[in-house]
Amino acid sequence: MQTDNLELKKLVYLYLMNYAKSQPDMAIMAVNTFVKDCEDPNPLIRALAVRTMGCIRVDKITEYLCEPLRKCLKDEDPYVRKTAAVCVAKLHDINAQLVEDQGFLDTLKDLISDSNPMVVANAVAALSEIAESHPSSNLLDLNPQSINKLLTALNECTEWGQIFILDCLANYTPKDDREAQSICERVTPRLSHANSAVVLSAVKVLMKFMEMLSKDLDYYGTLLKKLAPPLVTLLSAEPELQYVALRNINLIVQKRPEILKHEMKVFFVKYNDPIYVKLEKLDIMIRLASQANIAQVLAELKEYATEVDVDFVRKAVRAIGRCAIKVEQSAERCVSTLLDLIQTKVNYVVQEAIVVIKDIFRKYPNKYESVIATLCENLDSLDEPEARAAMIWIVGEYAERIDNADELLESFLEGFHDESTQVQLQLLTAIVKLFLKKPTETQELVQQVLSLATQDSDNPDLRDRGYIYWRLLSTDPVAAKEVVLAEKPLISEETDLIEPTLLDELICYIGTLASVYHKPPSAFVEGGRGVVHKSLPPRTASNESTESPETAPAGAPTAEQPDVIPTQGDLLGDLLNLDLGPPVSGPPLTTSSVQMGAVDLLGGGLDSLMGDEPEGIGDTNFGAPPPAAPARLGAPIGSGLSDLFDLTSGVGTLSGSYVPPKAVWLPAMKAKGLEISGTFMRQVGSISMDLQLTNKALQVMTDFAIQFNRNSFGLAPAAPLQVHAPLSPNQTVEISLPLNTVGSVMKMDPLNNLQVAVKNNIDIFYFSTLYPLHILFVEDGKMDRQMFLATWKDIPNENEAQFQIRDCSLNAEAVSTKLQNSNIFTIAKRNVEGQDMLYQSLKLTNGIWVLAELRIQPGSPSFTLSLKCRAPEVSQHVYQAYETILKN
Repeated sequence: MQTDNLELKKLVYLYLMNYAKSQPDMAIMAVNTFVKDCEDPNPLIRALAVRTMGCIRVDKITEYLCEPLRKCLKDEDPYVRKTAAVCVAKLHDINAQLVEDQGFLDTLKDLISDSNPMVVANAVAALSEIAESHPSSNLLDLNPQSINKLLTALNECTEWGQIFILDCLANYTPKDDREAQSICERVTPRLSHANSAVVLSAVKVLMKFMEMLSKDLDYYGTLLKKLAPPLVTLLSAEPELQYVALRNINLIVQKRPEILKHEMKVFFVKYNDPIYVKLEKLDIMIRLASQANIAQVLAELKEYATEVDVDFVRKAVRAIGRCAIKVEQSAERCVSTLLDLIQTKVNYVVQEAIVVIKDIFRKYPNKYESVIATLCENLDSLDEPEARAAMIWIVGEYAERIDNADELLESFLEGFHDESTQVQLQLLTAIVKLFLKKPTETQELVQQVLSLATQDSDNPDLRDRGYIYWRLLSTDPVAAKEVVLAEKPLISEETDLIEPTLLDELICYIGTLASVYHKPPSAFVEGGRGVVHKSLPPRTASNESTESPETAPAGAPTAEQPDVIPTQGDLLGDLLNLDLGPPVSGPPLTTSSVQMGAVDLLGGGLDSLMGDEPEGIGDTNFGAPPPAAPARLGAPIGSGLSDLFDLTSGVGTLSGSYVPPKAVWLPAMKAKGLEISGTFMRQVGSISMDLQLTNKALQVMTDFAIQFNRNSFGLAPAAPLQVHAPLSPNQTVEISLPLNTVGSVMKMDPLNNLQVAVKNNIDIFYFSTLYPLHILFVEDGKMDRQMFLATWKDIPNENEAQFQIRDCSLNAEAVSTKLQNSNIFTIAKRNVEGQDMLYQSLKLTNGIWVLAELRIQPGSPSFTLSLKCRAPEVSQHVYQAYETILKN
């Protein structure tokens, strides 16, 4: 290490970095060399020393490194300063408190005013990294002066430096439109940079600050024109980069279609584009389609429909239908294009065409029904459920215009049991429609389908719908006609636009993974650490008048929100994926769209989920207790723990876990008349949410569905919310909703917080509630005695928490029985100096063990509870569970 040869020194330092973690005691011996090298006359060696110091992640060494780091932060050479800036971020990751105490954060803030642009960029990068892991701290306190310094440094930085500075600028909110314009003017030159990441970062800044510019400004129009060429240039890169660019352009086009409205041709598909690029281009073409360019687009789409790639052809045919729905003037041309494609008799083309024609009928009723005869000719070739269901819908909806409608539907009925659920449900509805239009000719047919649906089917949705129709037809045919043949609402122009608040948030993440997934980071970053919810700045007053109310920005005040949900972004991404359409085209929600990505529910227990696991227990497997470790003497409670094995264990009888009384979770005032009360219970290994729904409104409520946001223990509904009959005014219904713990996991505050969305035919309502932790105590939570002793000694003493349970007058036997009913198991019981000591264990659904010692002084109403657990965050909630169980 004392060598003067730079290459050799690099190798030695590399060796140190790799082995310091496994040999921390040996690594301390290298500290003197670091200190010495930090004062070397050669700036390369000084920088090398400070870089290596930051990479050695050993607690014992960090405090020795503070002095050398302080000197390097003020070094005369900019190369050393920029390396030291990054080192501060690394040190903060190891020991945040130390960095704050030593005043390094203030030094970093001073480096933003450094004369060297690379030092500025690295200081910004380090501060951004630290600020992400501590969202509440206001580290990057940007003001017009510091913004000016960043913009000056921007022109002379490397590519990475420019990206760091631009991302930092994107988090700044200018005080008025003049400042926003001035920043935009200085950022615009970055659009011509050769690196696509720099271009996208610049686009992000401009898209964000354009919110503050008035549309009447000349500069606003100039900026729109300047944004198009760089985005078009991105499409000449290799396919992978093109795809990322297209995903970002998709967001930009939804927010400001006027930027690229004249650039339709660049999105035309090339023969050698990979399929993922083709599909993305197709999507953007439809978004840009307008009356001015529709002829061009349709000619292109018709060409695509004759390609060899089946997936692409299907999408192209669907795209023609979407154009018809979007641009009314083109509908007739689209329909004739679709009919030409049906004449090709290519099976999959015909099927897709029928699916989209159904949507065109719904958008333009009584306009294009003349094509039905052509569609009916192709009945025999349909073999895909979606196409069959669409054709059946058309026959049922226009039965009065089709002479042989009954024969057509009867031909589908022959193989009723072999059809998919989607087709069965559609067939049932179509035959009921046919019966209401031609009752005399189709009586047998309707009886046949109703008995097939109700008596011979296992599918609850089909059975329920069959019974509802049966009752309607037998009790009140007039009402049946009003319900089944009611006027259909026209379908909307764009069904796949991203919801406006989510779109505003995604615009703030242009150029990141969130913009490729089209999901906010909270939806795919595990544990939620470092995820800050961003939103666009509020629009300027002059701009508001021209904006439609639907696209109100996330920052603007909207209608009163329920105050239980902390941030909109958390939920909108996850909860609004509820199936909001009426439950016609398939069974109700069974898979929760929140379950994204597999979550390690057992391996890392809660510690891995918290993101910041305690040092030194990183590789412990929390799913099972650790092997016996050498006994650590002097444990505060271990008085005579080793004698446990001579004792009898207190075994109680199983009579079910304690169930708290129902509480009102969602008052009628906040949910347009729907009141929800509920409680949680655990019985024989299964968890359920017992709900009571009361309709205090004046209208009937139907179409109920429920969804949970991600939560600390992955609680999720195990089945749809089944409300079998419509909920009439002043009616109350009791429902038990089974839950499981295989949902997505995200640490909540408090830990047992559960955010819920309930949807009905009126609206979606949000509320949050706290569940008692004892519903997560599993039945196999009784630990072996040797294991208990070894684990107790192995868990660090700082993880131990003590609590007092007051006003409880039970004896040890009664306590043991009561707790065992809720899966808190007594492993051993002994008497020490007149006190009863119960040693207990419990296990949570995600595999975390909690060990307890309960001291009971006979005659005293106060108990002392000591808890030890590898995830100390849980202890407070376990104590609350103890208190709840013992006092009820």
